[in-house]
Amino acid sequence: YNSGNFTLEANFYVESGKGAYFNLQETFVVGGVWAIDCFMLDDGTLKLSNSSTPYLTTVYPTGQWFNLRLEIDLTANVWELFLDNVSQGSFSNPTGSIGILDLYPTNPTSEGGNNQSGFYVDDVSYDHIPASLPPVNGGVTFVNAISGILGQSLDVSGTVRNLGSDPITSFDIEYEYNGVPVAESVGPITLASLATYDHTFSTPVTLVAGANPLSITISNVNGAGPDADASDDMKTITVDDPVVPGAGKLVIGEEGTGTWCGWCPRGAVAMEEMATKYDGFWQGIAVHNADPMAVADYDAGLGALISGYPSAIVDRGADIDPSAMEIDFLQRIVIDPMATMSTGANFNATTGVLDVSLTVDWASSTSGSYKIACVLVEDGVTGTGSGYAQSNYYSFSSNDIPLVGAGLDWQAAANPVPASLMVYDHVARAICPGFDGHAGFPGSISASDQHVFNFEFTLDASWDDTKMHIVGLLIDPSGRIDNGSTSSVADAVAAGFTAGDIVSCGAPTVINGVSSIRTLEIFPNPARTNVTLKIGLEESNNVIVDVFDISGKIVASQAYDQLEGTHFLDMDISGFASGMYTVNVQAGEFITTRSLVVE
Repeated sequence: YNSGNFTLEANFYVESGKGAYFNLQETFVVGGVWAIDCFMLDDGTLKLSNSSTPYLTTVYPTGQWFNLRLEIDLTANVWELFLDNVSQGSFSNPTGSIGILDLYPTNPTSEGGNNQSGFYVDDVSYDHIPASLPPVNGGVTFVNAISGILGQSLDVSGTVRNLGSDPITSFDIEYEYNGVPVAESVGPITLASLATYDHTFSTPVTLVAGANPLSITISNVNGAGPDADASDDMKTITVDDPVVPGAGKLVIGEEGTGTWCGWCPRGAVAMEEMATKYDGFWQGIAVHNADPMAVADYDAGLGALISGYPSAIVDRGADIDPSAMEIDFLQRIVIDPMATMSTGANFNATTGVLDVSLTVDWASSTSGSYKIACVLVEDGVTGTGSGYAQSNYYSFSSNDIPLVGAGLDWQAAANPVPASLMVYDHVARAICPGFDGHAGFPGSISASDQHVFNFEFTLDASWDDTKMHIVGLLIDPSGRIDNGSTSSVADAVAAGFTAGDIVSCGAPTVINGVSSIRTLEIFPNPARTNVTLKIGLEESNNVIVDVFDISGKIVASQAYDQLEGTHFLDMDISGFASGMYTVNVQAGEFITTRSLVVE
């Protein structure tokens, strides 16, 4: 359903000290796009959210039966929640379609729960009344949320929908913020009945202090003055009080991704959005897994902190979906770091040797085991081999889910996207000395202390130093990133290299997938209950076998000590749901993958 009035109703009983959860999904494709998440936490908090963005928060009665009802005007995009027939508020949703109800026992700590879930549900019902449309009526159905940093200039955008039966050919549109209106005209266009039009104003908004309303209004539809229903012409949001960044703070986002991962395009889109919106305050690093761009140590370190692909961590915090990185960023950017870092370098273009200096200037006194690491990141990475083709479950030929960004319309693209069309940004090329960093600081540090560390990298001939950034990571005793730094190679060379303590880096290692694994076969394939992996190894290595489902979650994992030569490894898959899986086999530093179909 994507128009008309939809009502969902059910009675819930959530056990005391536990939580409950359900979601509505956009289409009949399971695991595609969520329309709404409903988290009922153990403390009595109920949250309605979409892609980790909360839209309504209230309280519900625990340890007793209560009635929950959602009344949704899908035409005008108004969602209203009722508990025991009392309205808890309404909101607009960026996803305006409903296909699936999914009930699931979860109460995650990432949402404020305690990981204990227990609930009953009864009397589930739904109703739908088709829309009745006047001839000419346009409405604003959604205003994209705006949040950011004080003084930032940000785009204002919203969605206009034809809520009439006649086509819309033109309209006027205006936004107002901080008492300043900005008006524009749209047309000629042809907007069919119930079709939507996404509009971004050419004049951005500059964020001012305080939580202030921003409204978007449509008028003069088809040049005919007022339309049939003035009540849907305007939508208003509250622009949150802009954050004031910590002095010298740069937030680091590390994303787990891979060309084999069909859902990973949304991670690329999220990374690009963050880089564009928060330039100068954010540095993203795409840590590849099981493809030609993977770096063994970085891949292993990040992989230990995430549960599947794509996933992300911000300043090495909680494992989150990449779409939620902005929320964590806004929490971290306001924190004053203990120190700032500046970058210098020498670069020999003939030998490819890049000498880097990171100078750490401490703003506060502290103690404990702080560490430092240096990362090389490259934009504009391309390749010709099949390993550079990006698996794409958003494709029209797969799940047919809208996704635009990072240079592609992923829904219109093939699955996989051919290597010739792929350009990868923020790609981690090397990390020194490793994921955990170098423990080179004294146990006690005073404000105004300065420490300088030197790192040496040898750039691969295929890397483009003009598209690379040198990223510094200052890691606190808890393992979180206290602060980051970023500089282009050219800017670092211009700043000049400073001699300091030498950190041993070694040669950067790129996982090419086959250097240590001679053969990998899976049979039978397709399979129902059991499969055998035939693995041929050139040398003795510890072997890890991971199986990922279509959503990128690890559903099985097995480690084997010191295998060499040819081995036949049996795997029980009787508990696997039917579908497509990816089998990753890692031998030492090298990884290769195969697809597995379970019937």
